[in-house]
Amino acid sequence: MIKATDYIELEDHYGAHNYHPLDVVVARAEGAWVWDVDGTKYLDFLAAYSAVNQGHCHPRLVAAMVRQAGRVGLTSRAFRNDQLGPFCKEVTELTGFGRVLPMNSGAEAVETAIKAARKWAYTVKGVPDGQAEILVFEGNFHGRTTTIVGFSSEADYRAGFGPFTPGFRLLPYGDADAVAKALHPNVAAILVEPIQGESGIVVPPDGFLRRLRQLADQHRALLVVDEIQSGLGRTGKLFAYQHEGVRPDIVIIGKALSGGMYPVSAILADDEVMDVFQPGQHGSTFGGNPLGMAIAREALRVLVDEGLVERSAELGDYFLGKLRAIRSPHIAEIRGRGLWIGIQLKPEAGGARRFCEALQREGLLCKETHATVIRIAPPLVITRDEIDWATERIAKVLTTL
Repeated sequence: MIKATDYIELEDHYGAHNYHPLDVVVARAEGAWVWDVDGTKYLDFLAAYSAVNQGHCHPRLVAAMVRQAGRVGLTSRAFRNDQLGPFCKEVTELTGFGRVLPMNSGAEAVETAIKAARKWAYTVKGVPDGQAEILVFEGNFHGRTTTIVGFSSEADYRAGFGPFTPGFRLLPYGDADAVAKALHPNVAAILVEPIQGESGIVVPPDGFLRRLRQLADQHRALLVVDEIQSGLGRTGKLFAYQHEGVRPDIVIIGKALSGGMYPVSAILADDEVMDVFQPGQHGSTFGGNPLGMAIAREALRVLVDEGLVERSAELGDYFLGKLRAIRSPHIAEIRGRGLWIGIQLKPEAGGARRFCEALQREGLLCKETHATVIRIAPPLVITRDEIDWATERIAKVLTTL
């Protein structure tokens, strides 16, 4: 019988070492739970970086995947398919935007948004060719392509991958005054995460997004919001930007758009932006494929039918209250919105990794981010009893380790 250590050895020997995972080898998953190859059960508190908001292997998503896989999986966009049109209609009606452009990974959707913003700047706003600038923020995480890591403020994401694409200006996150000073006629867009995930669930000051919307309007720039992790219910709203009552020009979505069953991403926008793309100017072999579209359609229905957005709001408030009641010398701050929470540890706590390893031994899978933050993002199908069970273990580790 192959043991967990054997699988780990195989991966370490034959795979690239571009990740540092916890040494748990998952073999099966259902709802908010996963089981390793040895049969040990764990509560998943990462949800594949919010891709599994609907829970692991949701039976409706599995059924939709199997049903469509037996009909047709891929046509490419050289032909039409009977899932793309209905997906476009359903996602735009749900979100209130006029059009959608589907891709695959989140990074592809971000690249699509960047291309849309630049082309809009040149063809609609009238920015001189090659001079468009996009304002971005310190602590951002928008993906791993060379263009995207080029405007990251994380040195490790950039090291050894240059030269980088020009046309981006990095500003302090949450500082609207810095944005106001940086705006000029050639700014095409402001690209922002409404809550920063990889930085440790960083919530900006109240009114930050509203001010960005006002500044973008004043300078005729696009407001582009990356909701790949924060969207589709994670923060207790369908999209995190809705907490401030603004409407972006472009919304980038992914991850939970397919419930973790298949890579599906997209950008949402109205005609003025989306019409900058003409045939042949942008595309993807797999983008909009019938298998992905069938799964995404069902994933969106599950979010709505099961009230997962509302569930995230209710249980998120409950969970934040319980976590903030923990008295631990290691905790500097607990912050979050909905079921997206960061436990910021003090510098002298010895890093978040050792706490995540201890939680694994307690049957709870979390992941550290930026060394000092324990990130918590369970599937939205989690129950109150399961939150209570998890809180006991988190309290134990944070007060005894």
